[in-house]
Order: sequence, then structure tokens, then C-alpha cells
Amino acid sequence: MDKAKWLLILHCHLPFIRHPEHVDFLEEHWLFEAMTGSYLPIIESFQNLTNKGIDFRVTVSLSPTLCEMLADSYLQKKCANYIEKRIKLCEEEMKRLKGTDFEPAIEFYRDRFVHQISMYGSRAGESVLSGFKGLKEAGRIDIITCPATHALLPLCNSPESVSAQVEQGCRNHEKHFGERPQGMWLPECAYSPEVIQPLTDSGIRYSFLESHGVLLAEPTPARGVFAPIRTPEGIIFFARDLESSKQVWSKDEGYPGDPAYRDFFRDVGFDAPYENIKTHLHSRGERHPLGLKYHRIMGEGEDKMPYNPQLAKQKAIEHARHFADSRKKQADIISQYLDGEKPIIVSPYDGELFGHWWLEGPWFLEEVIAEIESENSNIQTCTAMDHIADNKAIQQSVPSVSTWGYKGYYEIWVEGKNDWIYRHLAMAEEEMKRLAQKCQRDKNRERPARQCIRELMLAQSSDWPFLIGTDSSAEYAQKRLQSHIADFWRLAEEINNNSFDFSLLEELENTHNLFKDIRCDLYS
Repeated sequence: MDKAKWLLILHCHLPFIRHPEHVDFLEEHWLFEAMTGSYLPIIESFQNLTNKGIDFRVTVSLSPTLCEMLADSYLQKKCANYIEKRIKLCEEEMKRLKGTDFEPAIEFYRDRFVHQISMYGSRAGESVLSGFKGLKEAGRIDIITCPATHALLPLCNSPESVSAQVEQGCRNHEKHFGERPQGMWLPECAYSPEVIQPLTDSGIRYSFLESHGVLLAEPTPARGVFAPIRTPEGIIFFARDLESSKQVWSKDEGYPGDPAYRDFFRDVGFDAPYENIKTHLHSRGERHPLGLKYHRIMGEGEDKMPYNPQLAKQKAIEHARHFADSRKKQADIISQYLDGEKPIIVSPYDGELFGHWWLEGPWFLEEVIAEIESENSNIQTCTAMDHIADNKAIQQSVPSVSTWGYKGYYEIWVEGKNDWIYRHLAMAEEEMKRLAQKCQRDKNRERPARQCIRELMLAQSSDWPFLIGTDSSAEYAQKRLQSHIADFWRLAEEINNNSFDFSLLEELENTHNLFKDIRCDLYS
């Protein structure tokens, strides 16, 4: 039976954060929380499906900065220490709250952390990479990449910078997974015509856009967002389906807002008596999230009810069945308007939503996939390459400039708080082109020039303007931007003067040690 298709994409990304100069650095916890809360639980859910003999296909985008952190032994040791501290905190909390309604939540956290430290130890990051790679080799997932440091490509000033970001993303994917990627996630789904040639040059075959990037394409696609389009250059774009996205993303109507689910914002780091948690706080002593959250979304302020993991898991299963049923009904309705053709429904999400923000998310995904792949289902999972292989006649059309997120046209990354960034990046990009030419003539300058590329790429990350624009860790983001730009120009001056402070260079190479194989030909 010819079935409609459901294309699930999980985009997994974090900015490169590594601070060996500090024993404990709070922003490094973003990685540890995502590993323990999202990546490992998602992998285990997919492995559960595989063990049950369910034939499913999912697309996972792993950003180069995330892959580099997952493969970093220093960060993995820190992650193991993070997990061990959380186990100790759970044991202390079990004593403090014994006999209360919070016990089930504490037991849930303790059991998860004990399982993870016993299974993965100080190799959790490698286990994430190998876990996804194993699922790929088993034919369950397709892994794609994104530009090197998640730069918003349409806001790069020079074609060379766009090409460098795209090509380094491909090279890093090949380093970690042994082959060049066929697909690339565009950061923030940000598209403009300038991205096409770099994608083509690097051998990318397909990517994903926000809905209006395809709906407003020229000529208008006959099947709307329910079929991909092919540009004149041959790049194939799939469009996000709004209905399936809204059911998960919407803070008002989406599943994660259900009263039975865990409240992300109530945390023991703020709720517990200071004396009970002070040894688990940062050396500065100020309160901050510790990852143990005991309350349901239900209620207001101090009146929120205790979290019950079993009740929440059952609710996640109910929501998963509703979601799967909605996709089946959606597929039937859409088919009526496509002259019998079967639609492809594309549902992209940030991977960290499932587990980290929405604790019950991995349970939800596991049940959704099982329901979609049930025997009598009229819809099945697929990857982009599955669909491309089965559909040779894809309509040619030119996408519209677009992004996902607030208002759909870059606004959150270019507004009053963060628009100052781009003139500094533009000047550095122009200087980088000159430095790359000098390195071709003088190999002695190549090592500091490679670090210049790293510093520039790290400054180009879309995470920094986003954090500044949303007032979330804005101070840290601004410091990171300023330090990368300052270090870039310090090294550039040394290259131009042919006089080097190798102690500074070694310090930067040790701290920002990603992309060890980076080459100046990216800019030459």
C-alpha cells in the first residue's frame, strides 16, 4: 500500500563552550544537561524501538560544535563529575524529603543518573556519538550536519565566510562519521539565495526551510509544504508543517504545557534551604539551577503540585497516540487535495526540547514512532533521502528568503540589542580573506591563521545574538563575542607583522580546541 510519509528531524546543537581555566563553569552545564536529559534518553528510546523490531526512519542533525564537545575527553570527565555530584545531591534530598510526595521525583532522577554513570562513566559524550552512529548503521536514522559554528548564513558579509562555514561543517561531519553529508540543516532555517552555491560546491543535496520559505517560492509550489521543491541548481528543500509543529511547540496549545508534566522552571537550586545545597552550588555561592525539579506545571507559584513520573509518562503516551492519530487524519485530508498523491509531512524540532525542556519528550517520541509504524497505519516514517529516491519528479522552484522563529525574517538576530555585532564580523571576514592569501605565500603564518579562522567562526555563531536579543545569558554571550573578535585581531596583527606571541596562541588553541584539522584553504 502506498502510504503518506512523516519526516521527523531532530536538530541537536549547542554553542562551543569549554573553559579549562575554571574548575566549574556554569555554562558548561548546558552540555551536561543536554547529554543526560536529551541525547542519551533519545538514543535509548530509539534503541528500544529497534529492539522491538520496529522499522522506523528519523533524521538527526548534529552540529559540528556539539560533535566536537561530545568528543572532547576533558569535557567528558567534567560531565562524569557532574553526574556523580547529582547522584550525591539526590541521596541527600532523599533524606531531607523522605516520606513526602516529592520522593517519586527524586527517585526518578537518582535512578536515571545512576544508570547513566554505570553505563557510560566518563565516556558519555563518545556514547552519544557512537549511539547515533550505531543507529545510522542499523538503518534507523540519517545523520546530517550544519554549518561549522551554526552561523546565520544570510548575515555573513562575504561569500567566502558562507562557503567556509558550510565546507567546514561537511569536513567535520566526515571526521566524526566517516562520510560526507548529503543533507545540511541551515541554522534557524535561515535562507537567502547566497547560500545555494556554497551548498552545491560542498555536495549538499537537501535542506529544510520554514513553511513560508516554500509557500512563497517562485513559481508557487503546486503541493504547498507537502512536497519538496528543487532549485534550478539542484538543491532540494523540504518545508516545515505548521500543524504538527504547533502541537509540540506552542506554549499555549502544545503538549508540553500539560499540567501533568514536570515544570522546567521550579528547581531545587532555588527551592531548597541554602544550607542543604550550598556545597553543590558554584564556588561563588549564588543560587542557580541544579537540575532536580520536583513540581508539576499545574498550579501557581508555591502551590504547584509534586511531580509524579509515572503519571507524566502515561500522559506522554496519551499525547503520542493523539499526535500519531492526528498525522494519520491529516494525511487522509491532504491526499484529497493532491489528486490522490500522498503527502510528506515534515516535522522539525530542536532535539533539546525532548528531555531537557520537556522531560517526557523521549517517551513521547518512542510511542509516536511505534504508532506511526503500526501495521494498519496509513502513514510511515521516512528520511529526506528516502523520499528523494522514491520521487524523481520534484517541482523546480526558487525559495523565498525566510527563517523560522519570531516573525520569520531574522528579526531576533538583528535588532536594537545585537545589531552592533555585524560590522565587527564584516571587518574580520574581510581581513580573514587577506590573511588566507598571505598564508599561501608564507606557511610560517599558517598556524596562527588557522586559529584566526576558529576565532572568527566562533564569533559568527548565531547563539550569541540570539542570547543577547532574548536577554538570556546575555552578559556571557557578549563577553564571548568580544573575546573572539579581540583575539582574532590580536592574532591578525601578529601575522601581518610576522611577529608571534606563541604563549597566547597556545592558550587559545588549548581553550578553543575545536576543528583541529581546519585549513586556510577554506578562505583562499
